[in-house]
Amino acid sequence: MTQQITPTGPAIKAGPAGTAGAAAAAGLGEDPLQIAGTAYASRLLVGTGKFASHELMRASLVASGADIVTIALRRVDLSRAGEGDVLDFVPAGMTLLPNTSGAVDAAEALRLARLGRAATGTALVKLEVTPDPRTLAPDPIETLRAAELMVADGFTVLPYCSADPVLARRLEEAGCATVMPLGSWIGSNRGLRTRDAIEAIVETAGVPVVVDAGLGAPSDAAEAMEIGADAVLVNTAIAISADPVTMARAFALATTAGRLGYLAGRARPGSATVAAASSPLTGFLGSLTDDGAGGTVGSGAVSSGAVSSGAVGSGTVSSGVGGGA
Repeated sequence: MTQQITPTGPAIKAGPAGTAGAAAAAGLGEDPLQIAGTAYASRLLVGTGKFASHELMRASLVASGADIVTIALRRVDLSRAGEGDVLDFVPAGMTLLPNTSGAVDAAEALRLARLGRAATGTALVKLEVTPDPRTLAPDPIETLRAAELMVADGFTVLPYCSADPVLARRLEEAGCATVMPLGSWIGSNRGLRTRDAIEAIVETAGVPVVVDAGLGAPSDAAEAMEIGADAVLVNTAIAISADPVTMARAFALATTAGRLGYLAGRARPGSATVAAASSPLTGFLGSLTDDGAGGTVGSGAVSSGAVSSGAVGSGTVSSGVGGGA
């Protein structure tokens, strides 16, 4: 099956047909994710690998409310299109983002990207160059080289990269539509280990910052969004969970909550050694008066702002004043 993906301009793309989508439900339709001139309601991108079955993958993608789904070109069997290949289980309405997973250098990444464009009809590509099989760390030199080649060849490039502010700037200058710094190693579920570097990237980036790889729990997605990331991409944490469909919903809600927290403006963290009360610590007993509802505090019940030893006894405070709230 070949899916033709056509850019929709400023129109906001919603999730798969029949789903409300966490972003729309939270009122984020007026705050879409903008990538290369196309707006997407959801800020959660999802992957298709590691699911126990294609049917479970499909149900999870629908539950995520995501608009964009990435798929490894090495996993697509074009000879089986329409006969149960993974592409046949991607819900209608989702934007395909072919990726170059497994490429070890720029030349191989470009070859895979061209195959993906021919197979799916989209110029979108998630660029991955990962020559180290142990860490699957992105090769910064080959990634930048591949990005330059792909942009020149008409691709809309979303590059997976190390959380390096200098590299992120170079990729943006090369014409990439986003930058996608890793949170931690691919598939590690270790969370946002690169937080400081991602914050630095967010501060200077002129294109969307999508945190990709290593997010292991919904709280990781919320944290990434709270510090200003524009979106997150999650696969393993959903696919290998005990209940992928419910986990997909959880990541959708967490992504939305994190974005709302960022837009609301987080309160500045206080001192690690000094607390700051949210309610006054003095004068609150003095405001109690005999108004017919709460009784009175008897004379001598409160001494110098403190309760004297034995001063509050049976009958000292009338029955209308009670509790500690």
